[in-house]
Amino acid sequence: MQPKKIDLLINSRWIIPVVPENRIFENCALAVDQQKIVGIYPQAEASSKFVADSVVDLGEHIVMPGLVNAHGHAAMSLLRGYADDLPLRPWLEEHIWPVEARVLSEQFVADGTDLAMAEMIKTGTTCFADMYFFADSVAEQVRRSGMRSQVGFTVFDFPTAGGEDPDDYIHKGLQLRDSYKGDELIKIACAPHAPYTVGDETMRRIATYANELDMAVHIHCHETAQEVRDSLKLYSCRPLQRLDDLGILLPQTQLVHMTQIDQDDIRLIQDNNCHVVHCPESNLKLASGFCPVGKLIDAGINVAIGTDGAASNNDLDLFGELKTAALLAKAVAGDAAMLDAHAALRMATINGAKALGWEDQTGSLEAGKSADIIAVEISSLSQKPLYNPASQLVYSNAGSQVTHSWVAGKALLKERALMTLDEQNLIRRADAWRNQISPD
Repeated sequence: MQPKKIDLLINSRWIIPVVPENRIFENCALAVDQQKIVGIYPQAEASSKFVADSVVDLGEHIVMPGLVNAHGHAAMSLLRGYADDLPLRPWLEEHIWPVEARVLSEQFVADGTDLAMAEMIKTGTTCFADMYFFADSVAEQVRRSGMRSQVGFTVFDFPTAGGEDPDDYIHKGLQLRDSYKGDELIKIACAPHAPYTVGDETMRRIATYANELDMAVHIHCHETAQEVRDSLKLYSCRPLQRLDDLGILLPQTQLVHMTQIDQDDIRLIQDNNCHVVHCPESNLKLASGFCPVGKLIDAGINVAIGTDGAASNNDLDLFGELKTAALLAKAVAGDAAMLDAHAALRMATINGAKALGWEDQTGSLEAGKSADIIAVEISSLSQKPLYNPASQLVYSNAGSQVTHSWVAGKALLKERALMTLDEQNLIRRADAWRNQISPD
């Protein structure tokens, strides 16, 4: 029987497919053809079964699905460290929004998005959800980079550099959705900023469009205790209840942060089959509170993970976020067994894919899925000895050890070198923006 010709064969010491759960394959190969995963095979079987155009032989590596960063503001990488050590509202209203009003432009967004994508690719993320202004510029840079992304068009009830009013934000967003309809790697989502920045009428319109167009809704929610108190005062109900009354809670709704929730909130999320996106490091830095991940998982709610923007994190290393999420979940639950290594990896892969409506394409190394793959070298001093590859990924600085990345079978990172973005040029552009934003 003649060997089958395929595009790519990746040989690795370990492969963690994520689905099926809790499995680790040793000394196996991952076969890829026509942008799709063919399957996982013992290396000896793969070498006789396939003839590949490209063979990548990895030594002490773990091959796994690319990570899914389910919430962020990519262009805000250009504001990394700009206004640190402040609570959320003063941070936004007195520092971030004023500087955005001064410098925000399509070029700012394009350069900031490129900077963010380069950092994400180099630390293992292949798919990300974005929520920012000039969404058309974000989508264009994503297309050029080869990454996979849900691009959210942000909606406010007041004017910003990104729009004049709700009509303007929504009109531009729907035009963008039409432009990328059917795109394999880019989805457009509606991203009302938060319950406290978007009024009832606008929320109802967004709910209508989301229902009619089956469009995802991506929204900050229950981020701080003050947000909940203000909602009770203004609307006589908690933010989540208000969103439910307005029709925003849908199976495609992604609720970001959710640090201040009670049992009634959990029941609302369950009843509407919404997703929660946990951003532990940003929440810790802004002292926003703790998302009760254990309770949400026990309630059967899909919990994904995001870095938030680099302005409030200050990095986009999702492996680092995983470690924080796992440790924080244990402390909040008072249970050292809560969110074990495999569960944490699922949050950053298949759970993120489910939240973004892409679980049929990415998030696990299953036959027929898109070849969104990363390789992590596990041979450094700080990662020896190795007893459990999954634990090593979660707890031992894996982001810095990512060596290869593919999206839909296309190499984005090869032996730690970016294939579609110019790293040195990005550094020069970031420094130029720093000098413009804060010339002193």
